[in-house]
Amino acid sequence: MSELQIIDQTYIANTYARFPVEIASGKGSVLYSPEGKRYIDMGSGIGVTAFGNGDEEWKEAVIAQLGKVQHTSNLYYTEPCALLAKELCRRTGMKKVFFGNSGAEANECAIKAARKYSAEKKGPEHFTVVTMSGSFHGRTLTTLAATGQEHYHELFRPLTPGFAYAEPDDLAGLEKLVKDCKAAAVMLECIQGEGGVRPLSPDFIRGARALCQAEDVPLIIDEVQTGNGRTGKLYSYMHFGIRPDIVSTAKGLGGGLPLGACLLGEKVQDVFHPGDHGSTFGGNPVCCAGALSVLKRLDDSFLAEVAAKGDYIRAELTGAPGVKAITGLGLMVGILPEKPAAEIVKKCNEKGVLCLTAKDRVRLLPALNIPMDVLAEAVGTLKETLGEK
Repeated sequence: MSELQIIDQTYIANTYARFPVEIASGKGSVLYSPEGKRYIDMGSGIGVTAFGNGDEEWKEAVIAQLGKVQHTSNLYYTEPCALLAKELCRRTGMKKVFFGNSGAEANECAIKAARKYSAEKKGPEHFTVVTMSGSFHGRTLTTLAATGQEHYHELFRPLTPGFAYAEPDDLAGLEKLVKDCKAAAVMLECIQGEGGVRPLSPDFIRGARALCQAEDVPLIIDEVQTGNGRTGKLYSYMHFGIRPDIVSTAKGLGGGLPLGACLLGEKVQDVFHPGDHGSTFGGNPVCCAGALSVLKRLDDSFLAEVAAKGDYIRAELTGAPGVKAITGLGLMVGILPEKPAAEIVKKCNEKGVLCLTAKDRVRLLPALNIPMDVLAEAVGTLKETLGEK
C-alpha cells in the first residue's frame, strides 16, 4: 500500500471502496498514475468530465472567471449564472432555473417545487412523490427516500416520509398509485443509471407524461446522469417527444466543477418566492462559466457524434463472447457480462482501462469527446477481458 493510500485510509471517512488506482494527472480521456501508468478513462468521474480532463476551452472559461470574482452570495447578480440559466431555458423550453451544487440538491429542489405546487393547488394532503422501484435520486435523507431501492434505506431510518414506489413499465400500476396516494408528483429517470443502466420503455414514459397532465401532477425527470449530452440528446427525455414540468441535472453540466440545476417548466415556474429555497454556493460564477463552455458545444452535430460512438460500442460488444446483453443510450452503456461485473472491472483496471459497475452490469460513461482511436483501444481491451475463460 502506498503512502498516499495509507494517509487516505487514516484520515478520510470510510465511505468509498476505492480501487488501488492513484490518479496524478490526465489529459482528455487518458489519465496517469504518479509512476506514469496510463489509463483510459471510460467513467469520466461517473459522468462528470464531459470533455475529459484538461479541456482547453473549459479551462480558459474557468480561469478567466477566477480572474474576475470566484464567489458572491445570491444576494447579488453575476453574469455567468444568468447566462447559463438563459441558455438552459432556451435549449429546453423550460422557464426558470434554480442552481445548487449536486444532483441530490437539484432533486431536493424538484421535490420541494412539486410539493409546494400541489399543496397550494390541491391541498396539503397532496404531498406524496411517486418514484420508480430501482431508481436512484441521491444520498440526502429525502433523496434516499425518493430512491426506490431498499438497500439504501436500511441503515438510515426514519427517512423523510411521503414517497411511494411504482414498478417501471407498469402504467396501470402507476395510475392507481398516483390516484390512491394523492400524488404531488411523479419522478423518474428515463434510464435508471445506478439501477443497472435500465431504460424505461418509450410507451411508459409517454404514458406517464399523459397521466400527469390528466391529473395535474408535475412530472419530474431526473437527468443527473442521463443529461447534458450523455445519451446523444441534450436531455434523455428528448428521445421521447415529451416535455417534463421539472428537470433535475448535474454531473456533466459543470464539466468537473460542482454544479446542479433544477429547471422549472411553465406549470411551476412561479412556485418559489424569496426565502422559500436557497443554496450558498448555488450558481457560483466559476462553476457556471465552466458549464457555459460545456453547454454551448453540445450542438446537434456534436450530439450526433456521441450517438455514433455509442452505436460503435454496441456494435462491437453485442453478441461478443462473454456478453449477455447491452443496454443504454449514446455514451451511457450497460454491459451484462457472463462473469461478475466487479471481476471484469478489476481486470480492466489492471490492463489500464477504468470502467464502472451498476448492479450486475459493467457501466461505461466515457467523456463525450473521447477520440475514436482511444475509444477503440478501450473497447478492444474490454472485449478481450469479457471473453477471457
